[in-house]
Amino acid sequence: MASPHEKLAELGVALPKAAVPKANYVAVRRSGNQIYVSGQVSEGENGIITGKLGATMDVTEGAAAARRCALAVLAQIEQNAGVPLDRIAQVVKLVVMVNSTPDFTAQPQVANGASDLLVTVLGDAGRHARSAFGVAALPLGAAVEIEAIVDIRE
Repeated sequence: MASPHEKLAELGVALPKAAVPKANYVAVRRSGNQIYVSGQVSEGENGIITGKLGATMDVTEGAAAARRCALAVLAQIEQNAGVPLDRIAQVVKLVVMVNSTPDFTAQPQVANGASDLLVTVLGDAGRHARSAFGVAALPLGAAVEIEAIVDIRE
């Protein structure tokens, strides 16, 4: 079975450098065998992926932004919590916030960009409970923000 990094390579992606918190909080917090990952905003090679679903972005673009958030979550786990990806026992829960217009209702399809990546990279360990909802705005104008709770193996 391929490792998470091998699966990322098969997808043609690599983990980004873990973002530094932009305010007074920590990016990750470990409590026993659980890691809580603070909200990771959609960010690409050229900076924050901004936009509003239902106005300036479509579902495909939103799903790509959510996928970038999932990569950022994995980067935080490995780089800031110091836990190799192959020690992830289970992604327990994702909270997906989508910057969207009041009439936009496809937040779950946007969130699938993150969910699909996690299942592809981590297999069954990537299957998770999830909330996906629209918000009026996100920090720095980001299109998507995702926070996560993850169980790890010792």
